[in-house]
Amino acid sequence: MKLASLLTPEQIILDLQGEVCEEATSAIVDHLIAKGLLDGELREDILESLREREQQISTGIGSGVAIPHAFSDSVEQVVAAFGRSKDGVDFEALDNAPVNFVILFIVPKKEYNLHLQTLAAIARMFNNCEVRQQLQGAQTIEEVLDIFASRPSRIHSEK
Repeated sequence: MKLASLLTPEQIILDLQGEVCEEATSAIVDHLIAKGLLDGELREDILESLREREQQISTGIGSGVAIPHAFSDSVEQVVAAFGRSKDGVDFEALDNAPVNFVILFIVPKKEYNLHLQTLAAIARMFNNCEVRQQLQGAQTIEEVLDIFASRPSRIHSEK
């Protein structure tokens, strides 16, 4: 499975709002709920899981990238979204730089290995300066999806 297969046009936010981590992650979760990709009843549980994960260590991995993620017993498959912030979000990232790219994903608890593989694939992709530059310049959701699809980012599923 390619990382790009986790994202559809409904899961892309080109102008992510929020000045701090919690605001940005709430905006993404609310977006997923509004698009019918996440049950609204799960909102508080998911946000709490994301907060707890963020308290362990920032998911801001540096170079303007954050990968907030959580486990849930309430999802059957990975739920993901990509948000781009023009102004940057304070994620208390490892390099103290504002975050412009947020890739949020929620993984079923039973899929721990998939979680690790997804995290690694995202980190590898965003470690590439060219990818970040292309995503910053993308004008449309389709361009963003094309950038994801053009990159080697295989996630090995156990199924």
